[in-house]
Amino acid sequence: MIPALEILRARGPELSVQAPWQFFWATGLLSSFLDNAPTYLAFLALAQGLGLTNDVVGVSHEVLAAISVGAVFMGASTYVGNAPNFMIKAMVEQSGVKMPTFLGYMGYSAAILLPLFVVLTFLLF
Repeated sequence: MIPALEILRARGPELSVQAPWQFFWATGLLSSFLDNAPTYLAFLALAQGLGLTNDVVGVSHEVLAAISVGAVFMGASTYVGNAPNFMIKAMVEQSGVKMPTFLGYMGYSAAILLPLFVVLTFLLF
């Protein structure tokens, strides 16, 4: 993972992700399908490569908040993005309760969470 993070730091300015709201959505979308921690680290490295400011670990407070909120909040959008989602799904299915499929869960979460994420974008970033 270290080589990938170094590449992101070095090539960060070539990507079009620079505003906090862009970090929020990009981190969040990847965090929905990948684990939160590696996604957070990847986008932190990308932000450090931009050289915007040096507030916290070489990243502005706004960008750091956008990365954090995107990784944590949008990780709940799928079973994969948040490990406890899988754990709860397995426990409930073991009890005999029918759970939504992967795409079914994404549909429910999109209907509820996407409007909230849009509001968060305008309120926070």
